[in-house]
Order: sequence, then structure tokens, then C-alpha cells
Amino acid sequence: MSQSGVITFKGNPMTLAGSDLSIGQAAPDFKLTYAHEGLQTLTLADLKGKPSILSIVPSLDTPTCATQTKTFNEQLGKLGDKINAVTVSRDLPFAQARFCGAENVSMRTASDYQTHEFGEAYGVEIEELKLLSRVVILLDSDGKVVYKQIVPEVTQEPDYDKALQALTDLVG
Repeated sequence: MSQSGVITFKGNPMTLAGSDLSIGQAAPDFKLTYAHEGLQTLTLADLKGKPSILSIVPSLDTPTCATQTKTFNEQLGKLGDKINAVTVSRDLPFAQARFCGAENVSMRTASDYQTHEFGEAYGVEIEELKLLSRVVILLDSDGKVVYKQIVPEVTQEPDYDKALQALTDLVG
């Protein structure tokens, strides 16, 4: 299943693989990889128990994705350990870790590079580019989708204020 007419990349229409993830829906399980003392696995079960923000980007090696990650990292620091914060891309886990070290980002990064299942399960894979689109998803402590913003033009930044307000409301 695919979604057309949802996003553009540099003005060109793109197709999102997978089904549209609905508000109120239980988030699909996933298996992402991150680098911490070797390669580790991150799953939906690891996030349950706290509200979570999934900041999804095409690649940390691009200016807009770097800005998005650094902005959320800075803003989310105020919430401390009350939340889980994860940037998801298809960059290799080692490249993600290098980016975080170079940019002083403490937010967790995780990669969908191995199976590409996350992109399709969450309806955020750009079929034509085999990259993830720019999306912000909030999950409640039970793993239910409570907020989602698919940025219509992939090269633009998300609405940080709206996402952060929704997350703050969720934390209470």
C-alpha cells in the first residue's frame, strides 16, 4: 500500500510506502539499530512506560535534518528523563553516533538501515528515494500514536512549537 500526494521533495511529488498511521492507533512494533558500545537494538517495547517523540529525518548529513535534530535535542532537554526522544533515519548507526558527538547531541539516534521495516510500518518511507520522510510522531506511555506531523515538503522543518506543546501536554 502507498500514499500519494502527501509529500514533495524539492517540489517534486513523492510516494510514501506503507499505510497511513492514524492518531489513536497502537504504534507498530519496530527493530532499529543504534551504536553504543557496539550495535544495539531499540524496539517499541523499550520506549513503553514514558511518552516518546520520534523525530524522523531522511539523513543527518543534510542541513535541515541536522537542524531538526539539534533543535529537538535542545528543547527536549528541559523534559529530562520524563520522555524518550529518538531521531530515526537510515544513516548508519556509526554515522549517527559521530554526528551526535560532533554536534553535542544527547538525544538517542536509531537507524532503519538494516530491514527498512520501520519506514513502511510507519508509512514514512519515500519510495522513490528509499529514505525516510520528515515526520514527527508522539507516542503515549502505552505506545499509542497521539500526534503526527508529516512535513509536506521534505526540505522544510517541522512545526517544533506544535510538537513540543503536544509533548508537554502529554507529560502533564
